[in-house]
Amino acid sequence: MTDFAAARRMMVDGQVRTADVTDQRLIAAMMELPRERFVPERGAALAYLDLDAPVTQQSGEGRRLLKPMVLAKLIQLAAVSETDRVLDVGCATGYSTALLAGLAGTVVGLEEDPALARIAQDALAGRAKAKIVTGPLVAGRSADGPYDAILLQGATEIAPQALLRQLKDGGRLVCVLGRGQSGKAMLYRMTDGVVSGRAAFDAAAPLLPGFAKPPAFVF
Repeated sequence: MTDFAAARRMMVDGQVRTADVTDQRLIAAMMELPRERFVPERGAALAYLDLDAPVTQQSGEGRRLLKPMVLAKLIQLAAVSETDRVLDVGCATGYSTALLAGLAGTVVGLEEDPALARIAQDALAGRAKAKIVTGPLVAGRSADGPYDAILLQGATEIAPQALLRQLKDGGRLVCVLGRGQSGKAMLYRMTDGVVSGRAAFDAAAPLLPGFAKPPAFVF
């Protein structure tokens, strides 16, 4: 039988702390939250490995939870405070939303797969700071905005314009831009109605539905 508490400590000490994640609130939240509860039971042993943990059975990439190191570095990059209103795009089974609920004032987890959204709703039942909503990921959730921070739980090949418009002044959006090993973690910031962006570190993540680059027209 897997000792999940020990696996969780090893994940934090071996994957998160060693990746220059120094936010003690975030480290404590990751140490406490049982990641194995957010993956299918048959895949619980994969929950703490240094990989994007699968949560669906689709062919190809399917839907996955971001590997712990990438998720932690993105959250730290977003500089989430205890008063922030956060949109968690592509929350899947709700692990990232639950994690953010321990750091922010309010978290809205957005998921377009109804089956995953139901799992997330069940997993987050009783957490007053978090709610799960359904809808197209690429459209965001303007009804609950604007947001201090927006996180994408996967990669995008396009600039997420609809999401950027849902930021407050001073708001931040973090994501992995680009597919495969060439991806870059990006920090976008809204300042006086103008968005600026910068690459923060190399990162790879599964592509989120709706965020693929349109196919180029070939003569």
